[in-house]
Amino acid sequence: MSRQEDRAFTSLLEYIEAEMDFESGFYNDAYLDRRITARMRRTDVDSYRAYQRLLDRDADEQDALLDSLSINVTGFFRNPDAWEKLRLVLRDLTADSRRVRIWSAPCADGREPYSVAMLALDDPDIRDRAIEITGTDINRDILREARRGQYETSQTTDIAEELEPLEDYSTYIDQDGDEFAVRDRVKEKVTFEQHDLIRGDPKRDFDLVLCRNLLIYIDADYKIPIFETIRGSLRDDGHLMIGMTETLPSESREHFEPVHKQHRIYRRD
Repeated sequence: MSRQEDRAFTSLLEYIEAEMDFESGFYNDAYLDRRITARMRRTDVDSYRAYQRLLDRDADEQDALLDSLSINVTGFFRNPDAWEKLRLVLRDLTADSRRVRIWSAPCADGREPYSVAMLALDDPDIRDRAIEITGTDINRDILREARRGQYETSQTTDIAEELEPLEDYSTYIDQDGDEFAVRDRVKEKVTFEQHDLIRGDPKRDFDLVLCRNLLIYIDADYKIPIFETIRGSLRDDGHLMIGMTETLPSESREHFEPVHKQHRIYRRD
């Protein structure tokens, strides 16, 4: 990127933050640039300055950009090997008689928390009646999609393939051609709420937090507050699962003991 382009990019980020109420400083520049240039291609705009002018006159494009900047890449049972280790954690957590509270943050379109619910219902060694799942995201629109629980196979997403870890997904999903709808017995186990993981307050008394594939997009300075929020939201000995390509910040490692390190599952010390 040339110096002139760099100045134009910085000006665009300042505009997005001031006029669209999006905290661009939380995210690394490479992630922001990928999402912005994708919108520029979609709108046939060839420069940051021209795109800023488009945003200034087009409220619909502002909404489209904000939706693009929201981190909503997800899938049912993403990284299936990791879910097999999570199965063992859920068996252990539900071995006692108390309830078990699980938080998926960010939950995007709901496929992660629904995966937890289906895994619990599918495994006879997991006491599914004890499990309560909360999915949170900063994006209101994506939360509406999550509550609907309806998904479609496309050129880039094969829903049936995502559901392969289940022996018979028809128990939990109604399928009509390429359309897949989560059944009520799965939905009943999940509650969705809006929450800002970076700026929001910690929640309380969770036994397991799934924070997967968010940290790779976040600027290093803001990872510590996220882990402080997560740690404050976990019970003593509560578990944390992060994405397969992510690592704990060095400042947080003393607070989390590896349980299945290869699959990024930890226990709060």
